[in-house]
Amino acid sequence: MTEKPLGTSARHTVLTTGYTLSTGPGVAATVSYVCDGDRHVIVDPGMVAHRDRILGPLLALGLGPDDITDVVLSHHHPDNTLNVGLFGRARIHDHKAEYRNDQWTDRDAEGHELTPSLRLIRTPGHSAEDITLLAGTADGVVAFAGDLWWRPDGPADDPVAPDRETLRASRLRVLAAADVIVPGHGAPFPAGEGVPV
Repeated sequence: MTEKPLGTSARHTVLTTGYTLSTGPGVAATVSYVCDGDRHVIVDPGMVAHRDRILGPLLALGLGPDDITDVVLSHHHPDNTLNVGLFGRARIHDHKAEYRNDQWTDRDAEGHELTPSLRLIRTPGHSAEDITLLAGTADGVVAFAGDLWWRPDGPADDPVAPDRETLRASRLRVLAAADVIVPGHGAPFPAGEGVPV
């Protein structure tokens, strides 16, 4: 199976750019909106200074919480998941299942397509359950990689990663598939030379 999504019709907007200087205190998630056809996706609705940092930019796009069809959780750390409840009508996707209301449907994230332009892949490293959403856009593939990279400068050595070699392998996999990376706590950056692996 090819890593990259087959489609190129997805569009994306970073709703709020996150930050962190260490493992805490004072951390905010980079929360993104991705759309393709009738799918309206939020990625990593985690900790922010106020929920209006998520809902305000979404409203500016003409959307409310009930318009969101899907939420992708890159992993289960609270700083990336805390505001998932804002999107009560959405399907929630993680590494092993899809959740909606009181329904839990087991499925491996690896290769799971939300649409032909939106594909999930397993990218363990920061935690054992990490996944990345690859979005095929007109300008290339955007990887919503959670905390594989906290911000554009890494950190090169993630202090909470259980296994450095697994992290490195997942980073290399994402770099091979993506043109742009959206990290867990910083601004998007190009997937090129100089990116910490």
